[in-house]
Amino acid sequence: MLHRESFRCFHRLRVRWAEVDAQKIVFNAHYMMYADTAISEYWRALALPYDAGFARLGGELYVKKATVEYRASARYGDVLDVGVRCAGIGNSSMRFEMGIFCGTALLTSVELVYVFADPATQTSRPVPAALRTLIDEFEAGRAFTELRSGDWNLLGRDALRLRMEVFVREQQIDPALEVDGRDEAARHVVVYNRLEQAVATGRLITESPGVGRIGRLAVDRDLRGSRLGRQVLDALVAASQARGDREVQLHAQCAAEGFYRRAGFLPQGAPYDEAGIEHITMVRSF
Repeated sequence: MLHRESFRCFHRLRVRWAEVDAQKIVFNAHYMMYADTAISEYWRALALPYDAGFARLGGELYVKKATVEYRASARYGDVLDVGVRCAGIGNSSMRFEMGIFCGTALLTSVELVYVFADPATQTSRPVPAALRTLIDEFEAGRAFTELRSGDWNLLGRDALRLRMEVFVREQQIDPALEVDGRDEAARHVVVYNRLEQAVATGRLITESPGVGRIGRLAVDRDLRGSRLGRQVLDALVAASQARGDREVQLHAQCAAEGFYRRAGFLPQGAPYDEAGIEHITMVRSF
C-alpha cells in the first residue's frame, strides 16, 4: 500500500460540486483528472517548464497504460492531497505512482506508464540521460536547481531572455522601458534547472546611498508558485544587506503585493502607474 511519507511531490485540491454525483461522492473518472493534474505539478516541482523543457529533451510523453484502484470515496468539500513519485524508468518508458489521500487515508491509487517519443512521429525514443538524472536527483532529495549570482556579462544573456518573455511578450511592456541602461551596474541572480534553462531571475541596483532596489524579478510562467521567485528575492535581499544597505525597496506590481509582504516588505505611499501596470513601492529595513 502507498503511504504519504513515500512521496516528495504533492498537489492539493478541493472536491467541487461538478465532480460529484447525487450521493455527493466523486465520479470515478475524476480521479484520473486529479492524477493528470498532479503529474503537471510534478514537472513544476522539478523546475521543468513542460513545453520548453521537453523540447530541449527532444521528445514528449504519451500515456501507454493507466491503472486505478479504488479504496474509498472522496466526497464533496473534501481537501485531497495527490502524491506523485516516479517508480521506475525503463529504456523508453516511465512509470509513475500516485496516491490520492484525504488526510492520512488513502482513497485511490493510480499507476500511469508513459512512453518518451518523437512528437512528430510518436515513435518511442530512449529516455534522455538528462531527464533520468533530474528525476533521480529530485526523488533522492538532492538539489535540482542552481542559483547563480553575478554581473551582466556573466548572466545577462539568460536574464534578459527570460525578462523579455515575461515582461515584453506576456505583459506587453515596451522593450525600451524594460532595457533601461542600469543592468551593467546591477547585481543579477538567475536560477537554472538541471537542463541549464533559466527559470527565474532578478536584479539589485543602488537607488541612493544605503538604499538598494530590487527589480526585474521574473519567473517562467509554467513555474510560478513553486518558490523560485522567493528564492531569487531572498538572494537579492541578502546581497543588499551584505553590502551594507540600511534598507531595500522595490516597485511591486499590486497583484504581487502579498508575495512581497510575506517576505517582510511593507507598502509605502499610494499605488501608481508604471509601464501601464499598477505598482506600489514596498520597503524592507535592516
